[in-house]
Amino acid sequence: MHAELADRVESLWDRATELSAADADALEVVTEAIDLLDSGVARIAEIDPTTDRVIVHQWLKHAILLLFRLRSMETIEVGPFEFADKIPLKRDYEAAGVRVVPGASARWGSYLAPGVICMPSYVNIGARVGAGTMVDTWATVGSCAQIGENVHLSGGVGIGGVLEPAQAAPVIIEDEVMIGSRCMITQGARVGRGSVVGEGTILNPSIPVIDAETGDELGRGHVPPWSVAVQASRRREFAGGEFYLPCVLILKRLTEGQRHDKAQLNDILRTHGVST
Repeated sequence: MHAELADRVESLWDRATELSAADADALEVVTEAIDLLDSGVARIAEIDPTTDRVIVHQWLKHAILLLFRLRSMETIEVGPFEFADKIPLKRDYEAAGVRVVPGASARWGSYLAPGVICMPSYVNIGARVGAGTMVDTWATVGSCAQIGENVHLSGGVGIGGVLEPAQAAPVIIEDEVMIGSRCMITQGARVGRGSVVGEGTILNPSIPVIDAETGDELGRGHVPPWSVAVQASRRREFAGGEFYLPCVLILKRLTEGQRHDKAQLNDILRTHGVST
């Protein structure tokens, strides 16, 4: 759909070391690409519905990296606040149907769909936040992260950014997910649709995800759809002694839509002494 623009961006990327803030024509090309991200017309990554694999559009990551080379520092004033940066903040939230309370900010080049609510929080360039999602107080959505629709990122959640290397998949939080307070989801980890992640959970591609009923390792860095997942640890023997390493434990598999039955969900978590 954007093949011609992608080719122009990649051509600039091939000679990136030669570019500077004085290259107005190059900046115009890159700005066109970033505007596509900002408006939601294009996105950094998506899930292939046939293979369930994450597809990364590297040319858009290259556009972001080129933007930092091509833009100069500038002073940005927002009311009594002053910032010094190369990337401006998003604007026109009301027209976009987005609620952004004081203390929240999102960079140009990120996309906030209609119905998004941002409490005092931060959304970085290249990130995408789906319709009806709540980015709660002090939550951070890192560069290029892809957050689905009707997601709740609870207070203090850290969604890591994955801008480099360009081919690396970003963090993917699918639709209807609840991420508990102070969770850290980083390095291209993925949480499947409808899942609940208990507070304080750390998930990245090195963290094993284990089925509590069977003890089987289901994979690493990927919580399956419609699961209740919590932070846990498992014992390991080393030359220096016995230690416990972090893992994520799948307590229960939910039926589709079950996450929204809060009473039943609380019963599941309370049984195991866990909260969201």
